[in-house]
Amino acid sequence: MTNYNALYTPGDFENEFITTVIEISKGSMLKIEWNREKHTFELDRVEPEIFAKPSNYGFIPGTLDEDGDELDTLVIAPEALPTGLVIVSARILGVLNFEDDGEMDHKIICVPADDRDSGSQLHKLEQLGEQWKAKIEYHFNTYKDLKKRGTTKVLGFGTPEDAITIIKECVERYEKKPTT
Repeated sequence: MTNYNALYTPGDFENEFITTVIEISKGSMLKIEWNREKHTFELDRVEPEIFAKPSNYGFIPGTLDEDGDELDTLVIAPEALPTGLVIVSARILGVLNFEDDGEMDHKIICVPADDRDSGSQLHKLEQLGEQWKAKIEYHFNTYKDLKKRGTTKVLGFGTPEDAITIIKECVERYEKKPTT
């Protein structure tokens, strides 16, 4: 059996570049999750249309966030990116600090490093604008509302330096986890 975990690393995060794997395409209502034990992408549920993902959504391999899952990414790109796509080099713009059912569930915000359309000009979260940040905050504060169970809370945005600190903690957590 192939050791998929060995194929991917978190990337050169200390220099603001990460590897990320797309789970959910921008605009999708499909909640797809990576199953690290089976090495498969699995459909967890279908969300209501009003809660379609406002950006491409993925994870950084070789990391574990405080919620026990891989560290999430929000990948800014001009188009929806397909599930399973590996972006070997994405530039960190910042982090969304997010609490889901009482557990920290950070989202690293990034762009493909070689996006010659618009991403190559993006180096700071502020360049995405206040409307983009408001849309992301609204999505993550409300996407569980129709379930009538669970709570979510956006705790603000952070800098690339904040993101690097979180990534480092998540890499250390991943390296300390028991092997199965």
